[in-house]
Amino acid sequence: MITATEVSWRYGANPVIDGVSVTARPGRVLGLIGPNGSGKTTLLRLLHGALCSGGAGRSSGPGRSGGAGRVVVDGDELTGLPSREAARRLAVVVQEAGGTDTALTVAELVLLGRGPHLSTFQRTSRADYEIVARSLTRVGAAHLGARAFAGLSGGERQRVLIARALAQQATHLLLDEPTNHLDIRYQHEVLQLVRDLGTCSIVVLHDLNLAARYCDDLVLLGQGRVAAAGSTDEVLDPAVLEPVYGIGIRRLDLDGAIHLLFRPHEVTQERIAA
Repeated sequence: MITATEVSWRYGANPVIDGVSVTARPGRVLGLIGPNGSGKTTLLRLLHGALCSGGAGRSSGPGRSGGAGRVVVDGDELTGLPSREAARRLAVVVQEAGGTDTALTVAELVLLGRGPHLSTFQRTSRADYEIVARSLTRVGAAHLGARAFAGLSGGERQRVLIARALAQQATHLLLDEPTNHLDIRYQHEVLQLVRDLGTCSIVVLHDLNLAARYCDDLVLLGQGRVAAAGSTDEVLDPAVLEPVYGIGIRRLDLDGAIHLLFRPHEVTQERIAA
């Protein structure tokens, strides 16, 4: 379980996350949704420690960046966990992972996910390579093992990075827009995979229909604050979503699934002139 209490972050004088509290529960997928600039990625970074929410990261002046609040992972303060222990608990897939200049093959890159489970001088074993192979297979990338990571397409790289997170065998999985660059088939396959893992997972998503299908719980952010939180059924209410997204939304419940249709508000001549 990951619990964040009153976490905040600002860049200079600009608050990006303002007093947000969230809980990600074991065996469930928590989706972070909201418009561009609502703070989804910043919140995710606070939840896995890329940004420090505690006192060490607290800003001491209006011109400095910093944060406040508390993040707890399975009862332990995130800021107090040694880096190796944190990596055993938290596997992260971020958008800006880069790697286009690396000389590593796909298999070598995924093997890096085994690092938290090895002591300083311990060599990788056959079991580690088997875990790498299974992880690549699970994301549909087994055929890419010998390829140079730098030569892959954006979608292929995304699947490989998810495979590295799987090879890490952490108890929590955090993903920032994991469907970015993926075609429709792999969008659904990757999110179904995340759902089937049975871990505590947190995923940033732009596509509300994907969130409806694969998330158990949702946190809707608007201007750095929680606009709504609860089950997917509760949060994906047009009356809740429309004020935050600024677009007309119609919800259809078909065959036990939620489908959202969007209709832009009419643009009048007066609004164009303004």
